[in-house]
This record gives sequence, structure tokens and C-alpha cells, in this order.
Amino acid sequence: MSSTTSTVATANRGRMPRQIPYIIGNEGCERFSFYGMRNILVQFLITGLLLQHITAGSERELAAKDLMHEFMIGVYFFPLLGGYLADRFFGKYNTIFWFSLIYCAGHACLAIFEESRTGFFTGLGLIALGAGGIKPLVASFVGDQFDKSNEKLAKVVFDAFYWIINFGSLFASLLMPLFLKNYGASVAFGIPGLLMFVATFVLWLGRKKYVMVPPARTRDPHSFANVIRTALNTPREGEGAPGRALAVAGVAVAVGMLLGWALSALGLATWWPKDFGFVITFCLALVVLVAGVGGGAWLQLDRARGVHPDAAIAGVRSVLRLLVIFALVTPFHSLFDQKASTWVIQGNAMAKPEWFVASQMQALNPALVMILIPFNNLVLYPALRRFGLEPTALRRMTAGIAFSGLAWIVVGLIQLQMDGGTPMSIVWQVLPYALLTFGEVLVSATGLEFAYSQAPLSMKGVVMSFWNLTTTIGNLWVLLSNAAVRNDTVTGQIAQTGFSETAFLMFFFAGFALVAALAFGWYARRYPVVDNYRPAD
Repeated sequence: MSSTTSTVATANRGRMPRQIPYIIGNEGCERFSFYGMRNILVQFLITGLLLQHITAGSERELAAKDLMHEFMIGVYFFPLLGGYLADRFFGKYNTIFWFSLIYCAGHACLAIFEESRTGFFTGLGLIALGAGGIKPLVASFVGDQFDKSNEKLAKVVFDAFYWIINFGSLFASLLMPLFLKNYGASVAFGIPGLLMFVATFVLWLGRKKYVMVPPARTRDPHSFANVIRTALNTPREGEGAPGRALAVAGVAVAVGMLLGWALSALGLATWWPKDFGFVITFCLALVVLVAGVGGGAWLQLDRARGVHPDAAIAGVRSVLRLLVIFALVTPFHSLFDQKASTWVIQGNAMAKPEWFVASQMQALNPALVMILIPFNNLVLYPALRRFGLEPTALRRMTAGIAFSGLAWIVVGLIQLQMDGGTPMSIVWQVLPYALLTFGEVLVSATGLEFAYSQAPLSMKGVVMSFWNLTTTIGNLWVLLSNAAVRNDTVTGQIAQTGFSETAFLMFFFAGFALVAALAFGWYARRYPVVDNYRPAD
């Protein structure tokens, strides 16, 4: 640790770090910029010129959903890159700052190229890269400002961090749809770009006050990857190598998927599903790869003993256990992110005042978050403790996934009424938004701090990247459902249920979340919670 970092850490001992307001201010502006553009993206794609070549309204809506969820996959995939660069080369602050400049350039492209597919989609790509690159780092950068002497304050700040995210999102969700409707796309996408510039400037202002945890520039012989490699490659006399076989199978299947897509794209193969484009194929390959290598390493992890210290092996085991938690959270994100697509499309067909835009309903989410976080901390959790029920992080996350499923049952019942010809006011969406938001507070606000606390000290950035990857995989499930309803066999089976495709998928996702909640709760009872905060100086 540098002398500057040590001095700052000593001054902060047992107290709230003075540099936190700069990070919180940066996050508030950045979240306004992100949600400001994301929450109008589907509406713009449906009504703008970029997709006007798709004449059927339902097909244009489906294409808009695909583009939005593909964008979200990029946003939550690039944290892997940002986390790696920060941990290995540049440190968190430098990585956040330079990716923020890429982010600003992306916003500029959206504002300038509203009628150019190439320019606009380039802007989306730059925002996905910039937003994704900084996403795992800001939260872990907050955690770096604390040590064991004031870690209890960190839990308060993580809640405040999530609160300010939603403060920015609230005003973005209320205002940007109106700016899009009344002033056009250039203004509606330009304002979030301006806020992103302000966010970058605020971050820069605090540069001399931050605790800077240096990156691990030297190669660690006992790193996560090296322990995994040793575990998979070390033979044991008289035993087979089931873990290595599983890992090799995972790699082979992942490569086969990518090869199948490539051959299909060139017209040289017909066995790969034609609706599985590169994004779906790549994400499926990533899931298979992580499952194969991670599962294989788990089976043979003891073979790394004697080559690596017990602490390194325990750290790898901790990360692998954490990845199972992350996998079980992915269904929640498949439900949550569709409030910006499926729920907006449903809202477009509902009765509402002429001045109101369906995408403005998303403002309910951050408004309720800002109420629910203090309510939970000051009222709900103390009340549960008085009744002898400790609301641990894993219990909260289990309940949150279940509440998201309940929200989708309600929105599905609304859709059934609409499909039957009953006019429905958009006010009916308030109830599912309330249930989904309560689930979000229990999952996302809790999971952010939980992921940081469980990550080994040398892997904070990368583990937070994997936490963000849960959203990528959640959006993958949405893309797969969209591809399914383009298949005549699947749509025929749905028609036999008597439900519309929209209603059927709503109930499908509700069931998906409820099953995931049961699995999460079962696994959580067996998960050994650890505390990996930085020691006090």
C-alpha cells in the first residue's frame, strides 16, 4: 500500500471515509445517464426509423426487445474485461476513469446518429463497453475505502450507494420519455450523455483522496487460475480424472457451439438453430465453459494440495461455491430486466392519459427502492429480529427471487384480462412493479455487498465481474424465450394452452423464478459464509 493510501486509511479508521461523497456523486450521475438512455431504448426502437424496415408491429417489438437485451448482455459481460484490467494492470480508479471516457463517446454517438444504424449501434456498443468496464469496479472501489475498523459503516454505504443509483434512475425514468416524445431522440439521448460527462468529472475531482489498492502486477503462482490448472492437470495414482474429463467436455462443447454458429452463418451447416445468433451462441458457450471447468476443478481441487498453500485452495473453493449462488440468481435478472421491454410493450397497449408514456412507469421502481431500503433497515429487519428470525443476506435473496416470481404472476393475470378484451388501466401495473421492486431490494442491494464480502482479497474485481455476469445470463434466458416464440412448433404448443404467447411467457418466467427461489434457499442453508474485508491497518 502506498504512503498516500496508508495515510488516508489511517485517517478514516473507525469513521466514514471523506472520499465516499465523490464516488456516490459519480454513481448518481452515471446511473442517470445509463437509465436515461436504457429506459427509452425500446420505445425509440419501436417508434423511430432504425427498425422501420420491419413492417409488422409485433415483429418490430420483438426485434426491439432482442436489441435491448443484447445490449444488456454486453453491459454485463464487459465487467469481466474491466475487472481483469483493474486487478492485473491499472487499478480500479484508472480503469474506471478511462472506461468512463469511452462511455461518454458512446452517448455522443446516440445523440448524433439517431437515424444511422451504423452510428447508433456503434454508440450502443461503446456504452456497453464503457458501462460494463466500470460496473464491477465502482462497488468494489467503495469497499476498498473501508477496512475492518469501519466495515459496519460499509454496509450503510452500500445501501446508500444503491439508494443513489435509484435516485438517478428515478429522474431519468420520469423525464427522458417526455424528452423523447416532445423534443426528439437527439435531446433525449444527449442529456444522459451530459450527465455521464459530469459523472467522470466528479470522479476526477476526488482523485487525491481515494484509497488506491494497487493491482497485482506480478504473476501470482497461487492465483485462482493456477490453482484450477493444477487441480485439473495433476494425476493421482489409482484414480481416474473425472474433473479433467468434465472440463475437457465443457471446452469441447463450447467450441462446438461457436463452430456450429460460424458454419451456419456461412451456410455450410443446418444443424445449429437459425435463430441462435452470435450473442446467444456465445453466451451459451460461456455457460457451458464455466460449468465444465468450474465443476471439473471442484471434483479434483484436493489434488492442488502440496503445490499451493491451503489458503489459496480455500480461496478457490470459496469462489466456486459463490459461483453457484450467482448461477441461481440469474433467473431473477431475466424477470427484472424485462420491465424495460416486456412490461413497456404491455403498457403501450393499456389505457393511460395522453401525456403519459408507458416507459415512465419504470420510475416507480427507483422511487419504491428509495422508500424500501430505509423501511427494511429501520422497520422490517428489526421487527423480524424481535421475532427471532435473523434476515441474513442469503435469506433476503431467497425471498427476493420469490417475490419477483409473484410479480410476474400478477402481470400475467393482467395480460390475460387484456387478451380477453377487457380494457386495463396502466395503473394496474403498480402492483407488479411494487412486488418486483421489493424483490430487487432483497436481491440486488443485498447481493452487491454479499458478493464483495465473500470475494477473496486478491479477486475482488473479478468476483464482482462474475456478479454482474449474472445479469448477462439472465438476459440470455430472455433471448432464448424470444427465439422460441419464432419457432412454429413452440408457438403451436403454446396455442394449445389457450394462452397468448405473451401471457404464456409471463407465467413461464414466474415459474422459472419460483423454482430458482426453492433451489437458492436449499443451497443457501449449506453455504459457509465468510468475511473477506481488508484487515485494519
